[in-house]
Amino acid sequence: MAVFEGTFTQTESLRLAIVIARFNDLVVNKLLEGCQDCLKRHGVDPSSQGTQVHYIYVPGSFEVPMMARQAALSRRYDAVICLGAVIRGQTPHFDYVAAEVAKGTATAAFQTGVPVIFGILTADNMQQALERAGIKSNKGWEYAMNALEMASLLRQWHSSAEAESHGRNSQSLPAASAMSHLKGSPGQQGATQERKLKSAGVSDFSVAPEELE
Repeated sequence: MAVFEGTFTQTESLRLAIVIARFNDLVVNKLLEGCQDCLKRHGVDPSSQGTQVHYIYVPGSFEVPMMARQAALSRRYDAVICLGAVIRGQTPHFDYVAAEVAKGTATAAFQTGVPVIFGILTADNMQQALERAGIKSNKGWEYAMNALEMASLLRQWHSSAEAESHGRNSQSLPAASAMSHLKGSPGQQGATQERKLKSAGVSDFSVAPEELE
């Protein structure tokens, strides 16, 4: 029985994209700091001048899923982290945005097969948001951990699938080789047909072998 489980080691070769909403930047910037801190402590270089993490900024949380999907479709990244904050106001706007962002993020992951981490903080007020962005805890750290684990898990999954496919192909080679030996190579088959023609007294080798049978 095979067991697949993501790890938080061997992260030096991982490449990540972080899609960041500018709206509610007081909260989002703190989430980003938590996310970067986590990545750095697990061996990922979060520097914007580096090659492991790319940063993509969009106006607000509603625009995050579209760019997350584009990043995933590029196949340049092992995981995409979405960061944003949607805070409830006095109108239904919060409900529409929060629902569509959640749906869009999940759709991006399903359609591309790349882990797309839902790091959009939803809160009833600014106090709740700030408590989850550094005052009591920082959800940004959690989002980064999820990305590392899922990226590692997907790598294991793909490696296992490739190894299994290679094993099946290797097992089929002896059978194919045996059939080829029984039938003879194209050169051997041609020599056999030529001998048939000579034994029949035919010097013109353009005669079809079927005519001799």
